[in-house]
Amino acid sequence: MEPVRKAEGLPHIRRQSRYSKTLEPKSSEPTITVLKRIAQAGTKNQERLSLVNKKTVASIFAVVSGVTIITLVSSLTFGGQKQKTTAAAPSNIASYLPASDAVAIVDVKRMLNETMPSILGSDQAKLAQANAEVDKFKTKTGLDLRQFNRVAVGMRYAYPNATTTKLETVAIAHGTFDAKDVSASARAAAPGKSREEKYRGLTITIINVNDQIKLLGLWNMTISELAICPLDPTSLALGTLANVKAAIDAGKSGRAPAELISLATKDPAAVIGFGANITPELVSKLDLGNDTIAKDVSSIKQAYGSVGSTQSDVTVMMVARTDSAGAAKNLGDTVEGLRQLGTMFIGRLADPRRALAESALNNLKVTARETEVEIRTQVAAANLAALIK
Repeated sequence: MEPVRKAEGLPHIRRQSRYSKTLEPKSSEPTITVLKRIAQAGTKNQERLSLVNKKTVASIFAVVSGVTIITLVSSLTFGGQKQKTTAAAPSNIASYLPASDAVAIVDVKRMLNETMPSILGSDQAKLAQANAEVDKFKTKTGLDLRQFNRVAVGMRYAYPNATTTKLETVAIAHGTFDAKDVSASARAAAPGKSREEKYRGLTITIINVNDQIKLLGLWNMTISELAICPLDPTSLALGTLANVKAAIDAGKSGRAPAELISLATKDPAAVIGFGANITPELVSKLDLGNDTIAKDVSSIKQAYGSVGSTQSDVTVMMVARTDSAGAAKNLGDTVEGLRQLGTMFIGRLADPRRALAESALNNLKVTARETEVEIRTQVAAANLAALIK
C-alpha cells in the first residue's frame, strides 16, 4: 500500500505580522475561542480569509462526507439489484486477523445488494461501470468479489521515516470458497506471472498484477504483487506475502485486540464498522499546524464508528475516545468551531460537492459524553452518486 502522507485538511494559522495579535492563539486559550476570532476577522475583512487555507478549511466540514465516499469505495463491491438482507453475524469475525492497530468490518453482501444500488440505482451507466470494475478485478486476480459475504481488515501502523505513516494491511474475506478453484483461478488470471509458496501446510499463490484498477471512476488503486491464500472452506486471506503469513500464524482464534473487534462491531446493523487505536507516534506524524488543536487531537486514544445506509441516505457515525472528560469537551468545542467556520466557505464550492457538503454540514451533530465525542451526519445517496464520474 502507498504510504499515508502528512495529514492535510486541518486549518492552520499563518503568522503574519499585520494580524498576529488578532489571530495568534494564546498559550492557554481554548481552540473554540481561536476559531471564533478567525471567523470574526474574516467577517470584518474578506482579505483576512487568506490567513486560513481556504481549501483545507472547506475540507474540514466535508470530512464526514469524504470519509463516507472513501470508505464505501475502498471497501468495494459494486451493486446488482436491491434485495432485502440482514446484518451478518460476527461470530467468527476475529478469525485469522493478526495483531492490529485498527480493524474494519465490511458487510459485502449488503454493500453489493443495498448500499451501492441505492447510490447508483438512478444512473444505469454508472452502475454498469461499477460492475465492469468488479469484472476487471476478477480478470486481473481470479477473485470474484461477489462471492464475498463479509471482509475483515486488519491494519498495523509502520513508520518508514520521520514523516511517513504506512498501513500494513491484510484482508480476510469470508464466503464459500473452493481452495483448488481459488488457486487455479489466480494462476489463470496471471499466466507466467504467478508463483506458489507453502507455509504451515497451506498454499499461498502470489501473482504479479502490476496494474491500476479504477474504483468507481474516483481514483486508481495500484496493485503490484498480491498474495492469496484459502485458509479454510469459508475464509480467504489477501495482502502482501508477509501479511498473509501473519494471518495464517494468527489462526482461527485470531490475534487482533478484542477491544478493537468490539468497537468495530458495536453497531450490528452497520454496513461498515471500524475501531482503531490512536497512538502518540501516529499523532506525531500529523502536521496539525496549531498547538491548541494539536493538544486536542493528542488527547484521542481510540476512534470507532460505522457507516449505514437506507434506500435514500447514507449515515456516518464517528466517535473519538479521549483521556478525560475535560479533553472530550475541548475536542467537541473544536469540532463545533470548525463546523461553524466551514459555513463561511461552503458557498465557494461548486456543485455537486457543495450539495454534498451542505447536506453533511446541516445534518452534523456533535455530542460530548464523558470521555467521548460523537459525530453523526447523513447525506443523500443521490448526492454521493453525483461525485462518481
